[in-house]
Amino acid sequence: MEILLIENVPHLGVRGDVVNVKDGYARNFLMPRKMALPVTAGNKRQIELEKLRAEKLRAKELADAKGLAEKLEAISLAVAKKAGENGHLFGSVTNADVAELFKGKGFTLDRRDITVPHIKDAGTYIVDVRLYSGVHAKVSLEVSATATAE
Repeated sequence: MEILLIENVPHLGVRGDVVNVKDGYARNFLMPRKMALPVTAGNKRQIELEKLRAEKLRAKELADAKGLAEKLEAISLAVAKKAGENGHLFGSVTNADVAELFKGKGFTLDRRDITVPHIKDAGTYIVDVRLYSGVHAKVSLEVSATATAE
């Protein structure tokens, strides 16, 4: 079945694309969630308008993402975690922890868009934030160890 995407769908396409999918996927998942429209003779004009609108919106989203990337790269984050005597952390720093740090700085980011390296020791790490297709921000994260209370 040929459909027009009216929302970005991961691993399928972006807004404004006409793609070919299985009938059940289109009828049971994409169309009820208002993510796609069927391509019919009546929808041809709407498809052209949707493509134009999608191109403009994509350009605006890309510009916004690049601006946000510059703002994010200008900041650095710091977190203190409990550690043992040798500086090895008891837990790890996760993408959810980093999302909370961004929230404290005034940025609302989805934890799934944040890629954190495996952090088990104190030090400085680079965190990758995916903002848009092809737009990533690299943010410095300083992890410090706090002594355990005994």
